[in-house]
Amino acid sequence: MPEFLTSAFGEGLVTGHPGPVFLRILAAVLLGAVVAWIHRRTTGPNAAMTATLVLLAGLIAMVTQVIGDNVARAFSLVGALSIVRFRTVVRDTRDTAFVIFSVAVGMAVGAQAPWAALMGVLVVGGTALVLSRTSSSASPTNGDAFLLALRAAPDWDPEASAAPLIDQYVSERKLHSVRSAKQGLSLDHCYVVSFQDGAKVQDLIKQLNRLEGVQELKLLRQGSDEEFSRI
Repeated sequence: MPEFLTSAFGEGLVTGHPGPVFLRILAAVLLGAVVAWIHRRTTGPNAAMTATLVLLAGLIAMVTQVIGDNVARAFSLVGALSIVRFRTVVRDTRDTAFVIFSVAVGMAVGAQAPWAALMGVLVVGGTALVLSRTSSSASPTNGDAFLLALRAAPDWDPEASAAPLIDQYVSERKLHSVRSAKQGLSLDHCYVVSFQDGAKVQDLIKQLNRLEGVQELKLLRQGSDEEFSRI
């Protein structure tokens, strides 16, 4: 190895074999993809969150290998990352749990503990799937009021596209508000709805997500003033 590379990057980093490093990062990305798939199955489609979970696992694995047992590198990394500011508010606590899930998987793979990562994916991921099935089987009480918010392009007609589908699951539907979003690039159509007895809300959410033109949707129980005002 040329002397100038050794002096610039350190002998340990230059003479190490790249094969195991590549395999660890690849394994972290693959397990991150599994975490993203579980997130999609339990909370619904979210392209941004899916990409974040996959990339985050690989990046954490890479960072963990760079740090190794070097305390100085760990403190340097904390200082370097302190300049990064994340301004996106994660409103669903399940999304926060999945971010931590992806970080833990990447850290375990990077720390050369692949079995810990694999067992974590099996146990934690399996628990998330079971909990999602349990929660989706429960239907809202007939008469309870919910806020259904649909975000779409300004030229999208909710009465023609979404209303017939929503009316199959609700006993009452009233338009609450129409608000501009994303600096006028989108509109939020907010409805106050009461679900029919035994209606499977999860099925409605999945079908609305498949509609062409729907960019985002939220379903919140009316009475949570803080969340109600954020829509």
